[in-house]
Amino acid sequence: MLAREISKGRLWTGWTMSGLVILFMLFDSISKFFKPAQVVEGTLELGFLEHHIIVIGVLGLLSTLLYLFPRTAFLGAILLTGYFGGAIAIHVRIDSPLFSHILFPVYFALLAWAGLWLRDDRLRRIMFS
Repeated sequence: MLAREISKGRLWTGWTMSGLVILFMLFDSISKFFKPAQVVEGTLELGFLEHHIIVIGVLGLLSTLLYLFPRTAFLGAILLTGYFGGAIAIHVRIDSPLFSHILFPVYFALLAWAGLWLRDDRLRRIMFS
C-alpha cells in the first residue's frame, strides 16, 4: 500500500508540536549533566539523591533522541510517555499543585503524541485500521 502524501501544513504543525517537546526535553536532560544548583535542589526536593540526576538525564535524553528520528519516533514516544508517567507519580506523591506540576507532564505527553500523529501517516493507519 502506498503512503498518502502528508500536507505541508499538517507536517509543519506536527514537527512544531514535536519540536516543543524535543527542545524542552533536551534542555531538561542536558542540564542534568551539568548539575546547576537549581537542578540539584529541585531533584532533592522530589526525593531523589544527587547521584540519580545523571541517570534521569540519560533516560530523558535517550528517549528524546529516539523520538527525534522518524524511524524510531514511535518507540521514543512510548518511552517519553513512561518518563512523563514517572514525573506524574513523583508529583502526586509529594502533593504538588495539580495543574502546574502534576498535569504538566500530561500536557507534554499529549503534545508529543499529537505531533507524532500529525507527522507520521503510519501511526494514523495503526490507530484507525
